[in-house]
Formats: sequence, C-alpha cells, structure tokens
Amino acid sequence: MLKPRVIPCLLLRGPGLYKTVRFAEPKYVGDPVNAVKIFNEKEVDELLLLDITATADKREPNYDLIGDIAGECFMPLGYGGGVGSIEQIRRLHRMGVEKVSLNSAAFRDRRFVEESCDVFGSSSIVAAIDVKKTLFGKHEVWIDDGRTNTREDPVRYAEQLAALGVGEILVNSVDRDGTMGGYDTAMLKKVAAAVDTPVIACGGAGSLAHIQEALAAGVSACAAGSMFVFHGKHRAVLINYPTPDALAQLQLAPNDR
Repeated sequence: MLKPRVIPCLLLRGPGLYKTVRFAEPKYVGDPVNAVKIFNEKEVDELLLLDITATADKREPNYDLIGDIAGECFMPLGYGGGVGSIEQIRRLHRMGVEKVSLNSAAFRDRRFVEESCDVFGSSSIVAAIDVKKTLFGKHEVWIDDGRTNTREDPVRYAEQLAALGVGEILVNSVDRDGTMGGYDTAMLKKVAAAVDTPVIACGGAGSLAHIQEALAAGVSACAAGSMFVFHGKHRAVLINYPTPDALAQLQLAPNDR
C-alpha cells in the first residue's frame, strides 16, 4: 500500500524563510538552511522550496542559496520560483534539486511544460496551480504569485497539464494559505477526480486531521507551511513535524492505495 507523503513547504523571500497569510503579510521565520537541518533530524518525506518573489522580480532562482540548502538536505528536494527555461531546470537538477515546480511560466507557455517533461522526465516536473475563489464562489487560476487572474478553471487547467505529461500537480488555495483552517477539500476532490496525475494539496493545513481530510478527497500528498513552522495559539516559531507513529495513521483514499 502506498504511503501518504506529508511535505513541508518553505517560502523563500530573499535570503530568508518567510510565511504568508493568503499570499500577503510575510513574516520572517528564520534561516532556511537551519530549518532544513532540523527537518533532516525529523526525517521528513521530502521538502518543497518556493521563492515567492522571483517571478514578481523577474529574476532567476537564487542558485547560491539553493545550493547551500541542497547541500544540507538529506531528503528529496523540490524547488519553484522564477523558472522559465530548460537550462535553468538543468542547473537546478545538477545542484541536487530532484523536482522543479512550474507555475506562471507553465501557464504562459504550455510547450515549455511539455518540453521539460520530455527532456527531464515526468517525475522531475511538478505543475503548480494557485487558486482563488471569486465573490460568487467560483474557483479561478491565478499566476504571478497570486497577482494576475487568468480566469481559467482549475479543473480544466489541471486536465491540460496532465495531458502535457507532468509528474504531479500541486494545487494551492490562496484563500486558505497560512490560515491553518483546513484545505479546500471540495476543490481538491474535483481536481483529483479529473486527472490520473498525482495531486498535492497545499494551503490551509493546521492539523493532521486536515491532512487526512485532503487525503480522503483523493490527493496523493499534502504540503503545509504554517503547521510545521508555528506552534501554539500565538504562532511562536518552532520547526516541527509529526512523529512516525502519527503519520502511520494517515490513509490515502481507496483508489490511491
């Protein structure tokens, strides 16, 4: 039986590690290399790094920082932010990044997604979808770190990405980011049911119960940020991760086992 993956998602802003709420109000939570060292000790499944300003600043990934992080990372490492070319992906892979997440560039250039999968293999490429709800409750895809509304339906877009050959699809709820109030399971269930590609839930986790709810909705893995960097009602910074015994209680939906 497949084991559910629970993935810490760390947000880079310049040289520091930050956490946001609904893609705003960035709060400094520490040095990313030190955080990775702690996650090493806790034997996490894998780690995801997202540079939240690279696209807006129109710059490439911070290779020096990524190299420092990859050099300390003992688990599979994924990275997203500012990636828009085959050569950038190649450089990241050579530094030790196993999976590269494509977001804004993927929406603007579907051929780039397809070429990336052809060159590096589907298992190396993750497509990320940031989703917001309209005032009328409709889900729409946003790009450019949540600044540009594409008006695209996330389910239809996920189907297009799956057809291009991506290995996984990360679905992130902007509305729930940093709230720790639970994933948007209704949206996740629709996306997971529409594609055979594994779906990673992101945005809103605050407990293992929330993670189990997302797994029950049909996703293959769950990413979380605040849950693993904050502790207590005052959100004191404390890097943490569930114990192996706690993780062993998590169950995938029947069709994902």
